[in-house]
Amino acid sequence: MSTNPSGATERRSRPRTSSSRENRAGLAFVTPTFLVVLVVVILPILWTVLLAFQNAKLVDIQENGLLGNWTLDNFRQVFGSPGFWSSLGTTLLYTVGATAGSIVLGLIAALALRKPFKGRGILRASMLLPYVAPVVAVSFVWEVALSPQYGIVNEWGSRFLGWDDPIAFLSTRSYEVSLLGAHFDIPLALLTVIAFESWRYFPFAFLFMLARLQAVPASLEEAAEVDGATISQRFRHILMPQMMPVIALLSVLRFIMTFNKFDDIYLLTGGGSGTDVVAVRVYDFLTSRFDVGAASAQALILAVVLMVLLGLYFTFFGKKVQEESA
Repeated sequence: MSTNPSGATERRSRPRTSSSRENRAGLAFVTPTFLVVLVVVILPILWTVLLAFQNAKLVDIQENGLLGNWTLDNFRQVFGSPGFWSSLGTTLLYTVGATAGSIVLGLIAALALRKPFKGRGILRASMLLPYVAPVVAVSFVWEVALSPQYGIVNEWGSRFLGWDDPIAFLSTRSYEVSLLGAHFDIPLALLTVIAFESWRYFPFAFLFMLARLQAVPASLEEAAEVDGATISQRFRHILMPQMMPVIALLSVLRFIMTFNKFDDIYLLTGGGSGTDVVAVRVYDFLTSRFDVGAASAQALILAVVLMVLLGLYFTFFGKKVQEESA
């Protein structure tokens, strides 16, 4: 049986096709990004999952192997710890309120600044200040402004609204309010941090909504105005259908970001006075108990709850939003 070395040489020296060159070029471009995502995202997530099922303390975490000390005690400890379920409810209330508040404020600002007028550029730039300013700085400003001793809010309240006593907005768990003869309690500290979160992140929604509003053809509103449609009718039947895809996207993004939020609440209240969200509990488990396993288990539970909520949203509302925006 004879061989043909010249044929083998010819096959080896045959030039690569254009698709082969494109595949190699694409692989060369994707590989650095994949390595970064692997090191920064995937490996920490996998390590967190492993720690959630191990009896890992901060002092002996280096001695733990990947296949040793497996246990479910971390989850039993988390579910059985006092205040876990109430903190989960607080987290949901805080997330929904802050998400809705930031979107509503962003929509109002976008509607107010969509038409040209003198000084609009300065106002647009100032709208971004809460979002771009350091969270430590803006939280300190809010603490000073809301202070019951020297805060300007209590000063204005006593001067213009007739407050008898100063109100400790950030340290009052429940505050009694009278309305039309009815007395009921409101979670004052929680509402305050929701207001702070809405104010701080409404520029994020403002940028998205302003860009979408400016893309709406002016001829649609002009035709509706000629037909006698009022401002509210034009907003409901013309602008809102155009805005629904953006609002749906912002709802998902802000819900994810706020559900895992830690720094804003911790800087304002430290998780006290009814603002003990799950993210703050994860930090407390890690720093006060030095229990890495329980902290990882609680973080994993938080991620699972978030995935379930997002799954429910896409199942029941995702198709409806697509139909309204079509």
